[in-house]
Amino acid sequence: YLKISKLALAFAIIHTKPPGKSCKEYTEHLAKTVSEDFGWKSKVEALEAEVLRLRQELLLNKICPRFCLENDASAETLLDQEHINPMSYSSQLEDSGCDVSNDDAFDSLGIPSDFHQSQNNVNTSKRWLERVPPLNLCCTGKEESLTAPVQFLQHLLEIRKLSERGILQADFTELENDSFTICNSVSQLLDGLTIFYNSPKFTVSNVLNEAVCVLISLITDCKLSNHVLKKCFKKLEEFKKNLIQIILRNVSVNRFQALHAVSHTLVLLARNNILRNSLISLLLSEVHQFAEQLLQAHQIQATYDITRYENIFLLCMILEQLLQNETEDSNVSSSDYDGEEKIKFLKNLDQIILHLSDEFPLFSLFLWRVSVLLNSSQIQ
Repeated sequence: YLKISKLALAFAIIHTKPPGKSCKEYTEHLAKTVSEDFGWKSKVEALEAEVLRLRQELLLNKICPRFCLENDASAETLLDQEHINPMSYSSQLEDSGCDVSNDDAFDSLGIPSDFHQSQNNVNTSKRWLERVPPLNLCCTGKEESLTAPVQFLQHLLEIRKLSERGILQADFTELENDSFTICNSVSQLLDGLTIFYNSPKFTVSNVLNEAVCVLISLITDCKLSNHVLKKCFKKLEEFKKNLIQIILRNVSVNRFQALHAVSHTLVLLARNNILRNSLISLLLSEVHQFAEQLLQAHQIQATYDITRYENIFLLCMILEQLLQNETEDSNVSSSDYDGEEKIKFLKNLDQIILHLSDEFPLFSLFLWRVSVLLNSSQIQ
């Protein structure tokens, strides 16, 4: 098809070229004309966004015809307060990364305490959520990439809660009939979060907190999570890989608190059993690969990436936390994880630790602690 298209284009250019111009000159002129006209792209994107919004409203109406999509005064008041008193943590993120001006504002992973408060808001603000949040929030910049999918998924979660209480009658089999809408909405949410986390001047905001809360609520909901994982598993895997690479590749001097926020999002994703196991595999693979590269560099006295060495500890900390915690829905410990990456990680690990322990004692200690957690089920 591509060859036929190219051939057809070539014939069209030959037949339509004006006299006095060669085919090459005319082709270059056409290419320049097309490349300068970017207006159509923004129009197409705007139309696609409008089509998705209408499909979202239609899907919500099919799931629950009684669910009315109206603006809510209390939600608007909440948003007005956010614009008056924006919760920005840029002051904490602009330091050297080694000190925090307000230690009480951060938990053990370096996340602002208001992040957890935002999670609680999903439950504590039921009064305004049940009265339906507006579909048209006013945001600018990169926040626009999050608002539309967040609002749709908030409505979906609210219908789920109200139907569970018997307040509304809802038919969630419609999600199977319209996989396009749910896939695109979740993809938009994940892409929007990636844009946030990739931002050089990353700060924690209400919009980001709400987006993460909605995502976690979606993947931990006993009914909705099945639909989401079935249709969006590859996208979620890509999202986790992106977050891991954001942690490893960030070279900013003031990166540590921002990367702790990314780390916390990864930990929250692990609340879903399926995502947790795949995340453990990804982390084991990255840590083991770095350990082998570090050993090789050490043996030949070559230089190594110090920034990546510093960042790898965050992945080790996430691994420890996942392997220590019990799952939210069962009493099975994460240390019972048993996968191909576990075998690869433990293979020759003692030799790696032995050779690295003198030069890199802290990293060797982390490797040993992870190996103990991986073997804890066998020891028991």
